[in-house]
Amino acid sequence: MNGDRIVIFDTTLRDGEQSPGCSMNTREKLEVARALVELGVDVIEAGFPIASPGDFEAVSAIAAACGDRTTICALARSREDDINRAKQALAAAQYRRIHVFLATSAIHREFKLKMDKQQIIERAVASVSLAKEFCDDIEFSPEDAVRTELDFLCEVVEKTIAVGATTVNIPDTVGYATPSHYHRVISHLKQHVPNIDRAIISAHCHDDLGLAVANSLAAVEAGARQVECTINGLGERAGNAALEEIVMAIRTRADYYKVHTRINTRKLYPTSHLVSSITGMKVQRNKAIVGQNAFAHEAGIHQHGVLQERSTYEIMRPEDVGYVGQNLVLGKHSGRHAFRDRVVQLGFTLDEAALQQAFDDFIALADKKKEVYDSDITALIENRLQDAVDSWKLIRFHTSAGTGTIPTATVELQFEEQSAVCDAATGDGPIDAVFRAMLRITGLQAKLEEFDVRSVSEGQDALGEVHLSIGFGGRHYQGKGVSTDIIEAAARAFLQALNREYVDLRSGGVTPVRPQG
Repeated sequence: MNGDRIVIFDTTLRDGEQSPGCSMNTREKLEVARALVELGVDVIEAGFPIASPGDFEAVSAIAAACGDRTTICALARSREDDINRAKQALAAAQYRRIHVFLATSAIHREFKLKMDKQQIIERAVASVSLAKEFCDDIEFSPEDAVRTELDFLCEVVEKTIAVGATTVNIPDTVGYATPSHYHRVISHLKQHVPNIDRAIISAHCHDDLGLAVANSLAAVEAGARQVECTINGLGERAGNAALEEIVMAIRTRADYYKVHTRINTRKLYPTSHLVSSITGMKVQRNKAIVGQNAFAHEAGIHQHGVLQERSTYEIMRPEDVGYVGQNLVLGKHSGRHAFRDRVVQLGFTLDEAALQQAFDDFIALADKKKEVYDSDITALIENRLQDAVDSWKLIRFHTSAGTGTIPTATVELQFEEQSAVCDAATGDGPIDAVFRAMLRITGLQAKLEEFDVRSVSEGQDALGEVHLSIGFGGRHYQGKGVSTDIIEAAARAFLQALNREYVDLRSGGVTPVRPQG
């Protein structure tokens, strides 16, 4: 590999999915994987095959669909059954990697593994050797590496490289490191592991102290040539290093880091938006690179400077990351051809049927709104794409509410190809009444945990976007809906979350009690 190129290892589908409420089904994982391929990611960690049948199915599907264009990686503990399961899941991939991990820090050795140093080394060596029988591309991670004694860490790394590890990942598993600390660890390995030139050093940082990106970049300075990251920084607890921030830091400060990636940066914003839409985890407005305010200038002096010369206050151009702002592009008299061109420019690939449905939605919206923005079109398409795969679909609803009256809602839903089912409920407001009616119809149980409303674009007639989270049985499910009617947006968001709960229950062998049409 070119020593100036950084390998981007994306773990959105594995570590990122472990973020509470962000679980994805196989179809959704495939959609994200295809987007990651188009983004230019070098390695996609598709999942942990032994964790569940669903994880195995997703890794297998991604290996078959994307494994001829990029490297597909499967995670495995240092156990024979884990490694064999990973081999089975990756069988269809042309380019494949097994990622084996084993904790090495004193606290993990004593309290989790109950193993001494020699046992750790023997297990690690045996596991890498077993994985190597399947493919040449093997990654080994000494879990909690930054809290591991440096001499022991060097010994483990050296011996796993000796038996075939081609990448050695140095995880900051609990987000404990600081940039100077992490730099010292990577530098120490480069200086004290005799065969370190036979493997790529990788950085995998968590964001518990808000230092994941800074630590990853410090590792690059120290000589790491792979960075493990996730779209939007998704991940356990406070998350992982954000791919978009690392990539744009390397690109924007190429004068300093003197390295590059093969990422198509114009796909960053669309990919971020896709992951946000699928997981239901919205991106904070002031998020670097892909946040709604990332290229907004409120202060008058900043606005004046940007108008005179953009580089006065912008170190990146919005178009370099594929940013979709509030550009006014179409009206009710715009034709289907103009709409198609704009959809393509926004990064969507739709078949004729999906394009026609999106165009019909656009015309309906244009009748309600004076001005239609890029962000409106994006929201409409995402809404339609999600509706197309949901088991339960919203047919119609009616609400009644007001001062001195009991809020009521009548809702009609359809389950797959069965006849529509209608029911009614009361609540402490029209939205609550809609939610209760949906629960009656679907037979599902859920508690509303979060509810957030924002406008997609500008004006009093803007599309409203509702993000919400529901919980049941210790699991969390996200939902998003858009409409000029905020009650409809809330209904769509709640139904999307219920559909995710339904898929989860069905995959676990549980079928909720529901009326038969």
